[in-house]
Amino acid sequence: MTDPIAAVILAAGKGTRMKSVRHKVLHPIAGRPMLLHLIDSLDRAGATRRVVVVGASGEQVEAAVAGTGVEIAWQHEQLGTAHAALQAKATLAGFDGIAIVCFGDTPLLSTDTVARLAERLVAADAPMVAVLGFRPRDARAYGRIIADADGTIRKMVEFKDASAEERAVDLCNSGVTAVRTRDLWRLLEAVGNDNAAGEYYLPDVVTLAIAEGARAVAIETGEDEVAGINSRGELAAVEAGWQRARRERAMADGATLTAPETVWFAHDTQLGRDVTVGPNVVFGPGVSVADGATIHAFSHVEGATVGAGAEVGPYARLRPGAVLGEASKVGNFVEMKKAVLGAGAKANHLTYLGDADVGAGANIGAGTITCNYDGFLKYRTTIGAGAFVGSNSALVAPVAIGDGAIVAAGSVVTQDVPADALALVRPAQVAKAGWARRFREMMAAKKAVGRA
Repeated sequence: MTDPIAAVILAAGKGTRMKSVRHKVLHPIAGRPMLLHLIDSLDRAGATRRVVVVGASGEQVEAAVAGTGVEIAWQHEQLGTAHAALQAKATLAGFDGIAIVCFGDTPLLSTDTVARLAERLVAADAPMVAVLGFRPRDARAYGRIIADADGTIRKMVEFKDASAEERAVDLCNSGVTAVRTRDLWRLLEAVGNDNAAGEYYLPDVVTLAIAEGARAVAIETGEDEVAGINSRGELAAVEAGWQRARRERAMADGATLTAPETVWFAHDTQLGRDVTVGPNVVFGPGVSVADGATIHAFSHVEGATVGAGAEVGPYARLRPGAVLGEASKVGNFVEMKKAVLGAGAKANHLTYLGDADVGAGANIGAGTITCNYDGFLKYRTTIGAGAFVGSNSALVAPVAIGDGAIVAAGSVVTQDVPADALALVRPAQVAKAGWARRFREMMAAKKAVGRA
């Protein structure tokens, strides 16, 4: 059992390499802002306080976390990472526990790693500081951790200030740091800026702790977990890595992905066992797919619930509020929005079901649409159990089709249809003998006069 945990999330940078009016930490991974991925991991690790330190465009971050209990601290001058972390002191006044200082652009930091850092701080050897290190394939310009084999840190050095020998060390600093708050604030206040960049560096708290005779230690994690995002290219790379891991987990949990590399998940996609997902399927946020369902190729599913044994697509679109009952089916070029398809009901081709309730076993013919919008308000359509709606019909809401009723093909239904009735809403067919021939002759003559 560790001490109480507070997270100090640094997100005050301008993020200029993103070339975006959107704050860097609000760019999405799997349909969710990267900052919220990180906050979720911290929450699950037991963080009871979360403070995001913001600067430029900080009002965007403030709006994104509104109502979540996340607190905001402002860094009005960008003077370095130590200065940024210090801005959380007033917000966390009175908090006595472990502070995990991390960066808002590292969304893959895991709950287990945060917990390991906190636990390391309360181990028997009682280090004052614990730092998360990693060994990248290319160490580039990362700060280095000079440490003994047991993880005891001897020195922390920024790349700009490192010697050639220190740059040869492959243990790099992720920036994620755990310190008890009673030590953190005084260490941060003692950090100076006598370095190549003239900034107040967060890693200098380690140097100061060691100078006091205290112990600082490093624990390690993989490179991918602490990948920072500073550009659109890095955003795409992290997204790709997240998707690869999610696909592997889906298959390990019992789903079949026939072309895994083409399936894209959202952060909260839920798949049951024996679900089959075809090529080029995209899941937006808010999707739950029950056991045995099939999502055929080129379908887009967002905010929808797909029941056991149901089929979707190919080329179907389920928008928020779509619910498919057990063994129901929507086929190619069918779109649903705020609509419920009852158990065993079918809409196989070229159909729009918006703001609709379709009863069990109903059959919706090709080209049918629910006309749910009059330019000002939305209205619902109700189709009863076992009803049959013929092809190319328009159901003008609000309207109800009773159980077992039949709507003839090509009908425009503006009034309720009783149960078991036939609705035939079209003029009688009339064939005028010779009319087409006479029309062609007349038009050919007009065209010839026009050319003369």
